[in-house]
Amino acid sequence: MAIHKLSPRKVETALPGKYEDGGGLRLVVSKSRSKKWVLRFTCNGKRREMGLGSVQSVSLAEARAKAAKYRSMASDGVDPIAARRIEPGRVPDFTTCAARYIRAQRHGWRSSKHARQWVSTLKTYARPVIGPMSVDAIATEDIVKILSPIWTAKTETAKRLQGRIENVLDFAAAHNLRDPLNPARWRGHLDKLLPRPSRVSTVTHHPAMPYTDLPAFMEELRQNDSISSLALQFLILTATRTSEVLLAEWIEINQATKVWTIPANRMKTQKEHRVPLTDATITILGMLPRIDHNPFVFPGSRAGRPLSNMAMLQLMRGMGFGVNGSRGPFVPHGFRSSFRDWSGEVSSFPREVAEMALAHVVDNKVEAAYRRGDLFEKRTRMMEGWASFLAANIQDQTLVQLLSADAQSPA
Repeated sequence: MAIHKLSPRKVETALPGKYEDGGGLRLVVSKSRSKKWVLRFTCNGKRREMGLGSVQSVSLAEARAKAAKYRSMASDGVDPIAARRIEPGRVPDFTTCAARYIRAQRHGWRSSKHARQWVSTLKTYARPVIGPMSVDAIATEDIVKILSPIWTAKTETAKRLQGRIENVLDFAAAHNLRDPLNPARWRGHLDKLLPRPSRVSTVTHHPAMPYTDLPAFMEELRQNDSISSLALQFLILTATRTSEVLLAEWIEINQATKVWTIPANRMKTQKEHRVPLTDATITILGMLPRIDHNPFVFPGSRAGRPLSNMAMLQLMRGMGFGVNGSRGPFVPHGFRSSFRDWSGEVSSFPREVAEMALAHVVDNKVEAAYRRGDLFEKRTRMMEGWASFLAANIQDQTLVQLLSADAQSPA
């Protein structure tokens, strides 16, 4: 491809339009006669385009030198756009810095969902205000401008957003891109400008079905042998979280010893959790299909993927539960609360056994220091009692109904 097709005279007298210098370098003249340099190139099979500056600040010779440099980088597989963002002396904007932070940290996060939530909140709320601003120019008033509109209406989202912006700006400061004084810092700074989250929001718990209704509900579920129904029964019997059940893999389950070991990277507490399996849960496992090249206990419709995270909720909605449901607002996660109510009001097991069964973090540091084991034997007996309650009570209720019917029937 021929290069250096433009002359200084042509650049000076060019009318609105696009003029090729060769090698991907192009002069673009707008209708208002402003002129800029644009370089088009291909990197790793993708067509890209980047600006090289205006004609007033970048001469033809300088544009050609830049174009040659970036073409060479692209031919080596290095994206010139990404490389330019981190050139020495160039302070990136907030959006660029946030992307660099997420790339650096995401492998340490629990799931890809967490990374998506980071991107979503920053894109929705922060980018419109500070996205194009260089990170060294962001001030307290900018942060308050972002947070104020949602601080009382979406308090939990706003607090998470504040923490994420704070982390990005700390990341920038650690790379000497801005002053270490963080305008998004909460303690000793924003807490003097915004009301405490606990004062403007109330904690909303997941609606939980009364434990007394669960035996009948489980009997209803047993009439449905779908994967969603089996997953929900398994969740109730083990008192675990939705994601822990849906992402369970066969390799985690030892049916011989009746133990399900959930690895630390899938636990909210980031600690391995052993779940005792009862005869009822073993029966459910025996009803599930084993699909080649799909490691998940509860397989979904897509090859190699688990059941959808909406499957159990949709099942309950179809049964009349959920938001505005005719039978109650109950959701899958609420069954953990149902289990906790049962353990506290019906069973004789100590509180710490139930808390360990739910894999809750021990807030009391002294208690946590002395609690070294996982109370597995006691938890096994507790889960057997829970399974018996869910199964035996419905049998008792059926027997009572039969006896009542016999008593009312003519001799």
